[in-house]
Amino acid sequence: MIIWINGSFGVGKSTIAEDLKSKMANAIVYDPEKIGEFLFYIMPEKKNDFQDYELWRILNLEILKNLSKSYDTIIVPMTITNEKYYDEIIGNLRNNNIVVQEFILIATKSKIVERLDKRKNSTKWAYEQVDKCVEVFDKNFKGYKINTNNCTIEEISFKILDILEN
Repeated sequence: MIIWINGSFGVGKSTIAEDLKSKMANAIVYDPEKIGEFLFYIMPEKKNDFQDYELWRILNLEILKNLSKSYDTIIVPMTITNEKYYDEIIGNLRNNNIVVQEFILIATKSKIVERLDKRKNSTKWAYEQVDKCVEVFDKNFKGYKINTNNCTIEEISFKILDILEN
């Protein structure tokens, strides 16, 4: 099974992913951003967002298909706001009979900015994406929505685990 944790930059996806991993047997966290960073480095055509590289979507799909053969649970903390790109990965995983559970962590803009301010590696680009992310995830984007404004890491993880068990 793949647990896809979507949401704005700074909302807590990676922190929740690591916490979930500690609570699950034979689970790993897979970060698609690593492939994006590599593509930014290697590709001759420079793009503003590595998700715009078709190769990023293809590589992550193939990696996730292969990882699903070895692990019971793959936790993917990754912001995707483009529904076409999301469907290219998630839809194709499902077409390969891989179970994908989608969660969207949401928070107010002020809470997200506060969290980005506390993070050591926050980039200008991440701050610039907050408005778009808040708007996109406020709409009917796929996945279970979990409001993280006043929740601890443990509470969010247990909400996800509870949803997965039911």
